[in-house]
Parts: sequence; C-alpha cells; structure tokens
Amino acid sequence: MEKLSNPQVTIQTIKKYEFAFQKKFGQNFLIDTHVLDKIIQSANITKDDMVLEIGPGIGTMTQYLAQAAGKVIAVEIDKNLIPILEDTLSGYDNVRVINEDVLKLDLKKLADEENNGKPVKVVANLPYYITTPIIMGLFENEVPVESITVMVQKEVADRMQTGPGNKDYGALSLAVQYYADPYIVANVPPNCFMPRPKVGSAVIRLTCHQEKPVQVQDEKLMFNIIRASFNQRRKTLANGLKNAATLDFTKEEVEAAIEALGKGASVRGETLTLEEFAKLSNLLCQNR
Repeated sequence: MEKLSNPQVTIQTIKKYEFAFQKKFGQNFLIDTHVLDKIIQSANITKDDMVLEIGPGIGTMTQYLAQAAGKVIAVEIDKNLIPILEDTLSGYDNVRVINEDVLKLDLKKLADEENNGKPVKVVANLPYYITTPIIMGLFENEVPVESITVMVQKEVADRMQTGPGNKDYGALSLAVQYYADPYIVANVPPNCFMPRPKVGSAVIRLTCHQEKPVQVQDEKLMFNIIRASFNQRRKTLANGLKNAATLDFTKEEVEAAIEALGKGASVRGETLTLEEFAKLSNLLCQNR
C-alpha cells in the first residue's frame, strides 16, 4: 500500500471506509512527509526500540514508526478506526493496535509486559484537548519512558519549555521540567493536517531525566505549592500560598520560609525557578 502521508491516499482511505472525523476525539491527521520524517528522526528510533503511539488515527505515522522501530503498540480510542488500521497496517508484522482510552489503560503494566520493563519511547500526534493529562499521566504513573516526542498545540509546547519571568511560564512548565528536558523540534502550520486545525502546532521532544534535577522531600507538597502560586498570578507568593485550600500553613510559616529562601515579601511565584520551588517546599516541609 502506498504511504498515507500522500494526501490523495489519505482521502481515498477515508472515502473507502466512509470515515467521519469526530470533533470529540480531536482528530487531525498528519499529511506532510517532511514533518513525519522529522518526528521519527528527532525521536531517535532504532530497531532496538519499542514505541508507544497514542492516537494513531488511520495509521499515517504508525507506518513510519513500524519501519523504524522494533515494535509499535498503538492505542486508539475510536472503534471506527480499528478496521481502517487493520487495512493500512496489514503490511507490518511488528504493530499491535489496542482499542482503548489511553487515560484508562495501565501503561506501566503494558510497557513492562511488552518490553520486559525496559524504557519505551512515546511518539504521538496527540489530541490537543487531552495533551496535558496524557503527558502528566506518563510521568506521574511512573511508566518506564525514555523520551516523549509529540505533536501538540504550539502554545502548549511554548509553555512546556519556557522559564521564569515569561508570560507562558506556569505549573505545566515546572511539572514537565521536573520530569524531563523539553526541546521544540519544529513548528508545524495547519496546512500539514487534514482537516486543518484552527491553531498552530509544534513537535516537542521531552527527554526524561535519569535523575530528578532537584531533591524534594515531598513531591505532592511541591506541586501543591506550585499550583497555588500560579492560581492567582497577580498576588504575591505569600498571599497565593496563604489562600490556597490545598495548603495548611500559617501566615508566619509561609513568610518565614520565603525569607529563608532569600526573597522579599512582595515576590511573585512566576519569578521562582524549579530549584527555588523545591527549596521552598523543603523549608515548609520542616514546619510540619
């Protein structure tokens, strides 16, 4: 079968199966060979790798992955795409398609069973409406992952890789950078997809840290502090933490910790680095 990255082949396949795009699944299929090549190349896929693909669609990128990787597990939520994938991937014997909601799947167990506990590489053209839950789920559920190379909304990619003082800097930036090193591989315009999304896209590679960049006594507390400090961006860090329902520190404890961090009373959370949030969390942890 000719590659699906040829837009004509994609159109023929969609017509053949009378497939209707579903908005609720955020379906936008890639139809640009240069972008597909760039994704495979930047993910550094070899025949020694098992790749987990989330949302294969009609199998466009899956075909490229199957050629490059030793094994591909593709998780697709839309049951209407399963017969299409059986057709478009019939020429590959190293692909397994699972018809499931990836957010309900035990990916750690799947990776352990399919790859003997060795780290997998995640490659995906992610549905934009659930990008963050998918990526954070991979991190927080301790799925053995070496890297995550994904197509996301450009605005989200920018937020993932930015640092303090930038308007895009927030809880997502810090969460991603705690678990991985983000690098934007390419910006991708809407005309590379079918149908065209209303927003610009970007390919971002998250290379997972072998060791966390900061030492923190209580991860959950640190992320509660981070979320609280960005929930009310215009407030000072002290007020953000004092008003947070998820935290139970006194005004005095919060102010003393901020002072011990070497910051003034008027400091805002958006100016703190990951290292400073970790220190602040450890200081407050000692007061418990």
